[in-house]
This record gives sequence, C-alpha cells and structure tokens, in this order.
Amino acid sequence: MMAEVSGQDLDLELRDKLRLLDISLREFGKRGRAYAEAERDYRVEMAKKVLIERAGGQPVTIISDICRGDAEIAKLRFKRDVAEVDYKAAQEAINSYKLQIKILEAQRAREWGA
Repeated sequence: MMAEVSGQDLDLELRDKLRLLDISLREFGKRGRAYAEAERDYRVEMAKKVLIERAGGQPVTIISDICRGDAEIAKLRFKRDVAEVDYKAAQEAINSYKLQIKILEAQRAREWGA
C-alpha cells in the first residue's frame, strides 16, 4: 500500500529533482568537453606514432596494432574510454531525472484533479 504524499511534499521533491537535473546538465557539459579532449589527445598521439612506425619501415598492415600496444597510446585510449563512460553516465542521469520529474508532475496533476 502506498503512503499518502502531500502536494507540498510533491512540490519539494519536484524542486529537488529539477535542481539535480540542472546540476546534471552542467556536469554533462563538463564531461562532454573532457571526452572530446581525451579523444583529441588520443588521436593526435596515435597519428604521431603511426608516422614514426611508417618512417621506421614497419609493414602498414600491423602498424595500427603496434601503435595501440604502445604504453602511452594505450593509456590515452583508456582515458578516452573512461571519459566516454563518464559522459554517457551523465547523459543517463539526465534522462533518469527527466523521467522522475515527469512522474512527479503526473502525480501532482492527479492530486490536483482529485
């Protein structure tokens, strides 16, 4: 059985979710920039490493594997992947808060209609 929730409680909870959504939107922007920077850093270093390997006479067919196995390149790729996960997690948080807000608004509308 669901506990009775007052209109005031719904308003407070709705305001709290809107505040969390606002925070999440700002964080989403920060994480998006961090992801873009990590992607840029990875690609730039990967390109440099590819050029070094090609100049060194490595067969083209294995250069990509050799470069991805380089410790610095692997570290940058890891940072990029972590930044991507953080970015997607922030996006999911936004979607979750939006859904919670819709549910609270519907609940408040039902209460006002009652």
